Amino acid sequence: MEIRRSGSQPSTAGPTEYFSGSVRIDPLFQSAAPARAAGAQVTFEPRARTAWHTHPLGQTLIVVSGLGLTQCWGKPPVVIRPGDVISCAPGEKHWHGASPGTAMSHIAIQEALNGKMVDWLEKVSDADYEAAAASALGA
Repeated sequence: MEIRRSGSQPSTAGPTEYFSGSVRIDPLFQSAAPARAAGAQVTFEPRARTAWHTHPLGQTLIVVSGLGLTQCWGKPPVVIRPGDVISCAPGEKHWHGASPGTAMSHIAIQEALNGKMVDWLEKVSDADYEAAAASALGA
């Protein structure tokens, strides 16, 4: 058994290649082989978000605070709140982040396939984000 104490692993900023706005990533765990799961708590400041991306084995998000948005390719954006659990299927193109006025934190859990957990794609433009937020929040 291994216990990783809260605050024992350094936070990192979400890389600007894959995130828009201010994003903090706090690693939670990285399983040792043969297991392949990893988890992190990701905090998005208002308007911050991921780029479009996919996961070869899918992803589970557990919203822990704030108000956020997520969208799957070709589908309408939706609001996500604390306690919501979002399951993204393998290969499903999606993005997620904070609402325009409220930060959001979630725990992200995914598994690696041949050492790869995510395939990053194009960024969500400011115009597309604003339209998604207006649609999901009814503004």
